[in-house]
Amino acid sequence: MTIRWGSYKVKNLYDEMLRASGRPRPAAQTLSSYLRSLKDLEIEEFKIAAESAIHVMGITFTVYTEEEGTIDRAWPFDIIPRIIDKKEWQQVENGLKQRVQALNLFIDDLYNKQQIVKDKIFPSELLEDSKNFRPQCVGVNPPLGIWAHICGSDLVRDKDGTFYVLEDNLRVPSGVSYMLENRQVMKRLFSDMFDQYSILPVDDYPSQLYDTLAALSPRPGDQPEIVVLTPGIYNSAYFEHAYLAQQMGAELVEGSDLVVNQDNVVYMRTIEGLTRVDVIYRRVDDLFLDPEVFHPDSLLGVPGLMRAWKAGNVALANAPGAGVADDKVVYAFVPEIIRYYLDQDVLIPNVPTFKCIDKQERDHVIENIDKMVVKPANESGGYGMLIGPQASKEECERFVRLIRRDPRNYVAQPMLTLSTAPTLVGNRVEPRHLDLRPFILSGEQTIVTTGGLTRVALRKGSTVVNSSQGGGSKDTWIVDMETAI
Repeated sequence: MTIRWGSYKVKNLYDEMLRASGRPRPAAQTLSSYLRSLKDLEIEEFKIAAESAIHVMGITFTVYTEEEGTIDRAWPFDIIPRIIDKKEWQQVENGLKQRVQALNLFIDDLYNKQQIVKDKIFPSELLEDSKNFRPQCVGVNPPLGIWAHICGSDLVRDKDGTFYVLEDNLRVPSGVSYMLENRQVMKRLFSDMFDQYSILPVDDYPSQLYDTLAALSPRPGDQPEIVVLTPGIYNSAYFEHAYLAQQMGAELVEGSDLVVNQDNVVYMRTIEGLTRVDVIYRRVDDLFLDPEVFHPDSLLGVPGLMRAWKAGNVALANAPGAGVADDKVVYAFVPEIIRYYLDQDVLIPNVPTFKCIDKQERDHVIENIDKMVVKPANESGGYGMLIGPQASKEECERFVRLIRRDPRNYVAQPMLTLSTAPTLVGNRVEPRHLDLRPFILSGEQTIVTTGGLTRVALRKGSTVVNSSQGGGSKDTWIVDMETAI
């Protein structure tokens, strides 16, 4: 028996591998033929090999539940990759570079001249009510004017195949380690496909990240001391913190491992004594970074860290305060932000977004709540949102009350028909919805990963792809068809 495609249908949506006729897209023809040739036993062996590799490599993520508390789970992985043609990807890459450039200019402006507010492009009341604007960062000028050195922008496709940016993650974006590990697993499983396709690499991300961070060092010319600052083993992304530190040859530290002296210089405690730190890739949220400035009872941060940063004696990536642009209400203004700072047409559109602070738009959302996806401004991981078409009448009514109580905290979007890709469910192939999180590094040059982390809604019919909500992932292949082997 071969793997069963059964009644796999592509109806009224965009499928990443197959056209509506059922024929494979050009970039996926070789993979589709290969998959259709596999027997049940071979598929089972692939699945077992993937699970074994994930176990041996220790690829886990942490979830929090009221019933079970904090638990580690093996990373859910689907062995059928997602394929995108390099020609199409180049357009996406250009759009992401444009977007991140404009967002960094926006953040820098907000903490300095606030010209975009003075010119009435961005409402002053939004800035005043922003949960992520840090007055402690006003007047700071980080190297190259860059605040968000690492960005993860979530992309989705609608039913016509158009890519949209769903949101930008500019604080402490996670997931890149899973992108890298997914590729390692697939190289073991589908080595034949890597011989037949020209698949662009992602393996150079750790060295690219290192170079981006090293260029921030306040002591140019010396070998910089780079550390990854983690909240600790109970953080959901701890696997990634440890993985990236190991891959870069950097030290993985917690707040208690660092100290700031009276000269506002950061040192790391080691068994040989104190070692000066030049760059901190921080995976700790702003409010826990420095108890002298933010939460005074934080045990995760480093007293005096903000003093050292402001003095220019240490670089922080991402910079404190970068999250001011990581706000779903700010997201609605990004096309205007791009036009304002760059005077360019937007290369990747936003999903149409209704701002509940605007009475007319708010009334439209409330009248159509059962057709909308409603999101709070600063939540992540799929938490706190309403998917109207799948919600009960009581849930919709509750969100109407929430919106009326705090309109600044909510935006709404029409329910998109997310693209699908073939996904193994037992020994059957079924369509599952997905998104894509590429990672953008901003420094002396801007680098976009060739592909990114494809997240899959493993539950049938679901559009929620977050691992914390039952999602999984796939490897993402950007294939160069012009140099195909």
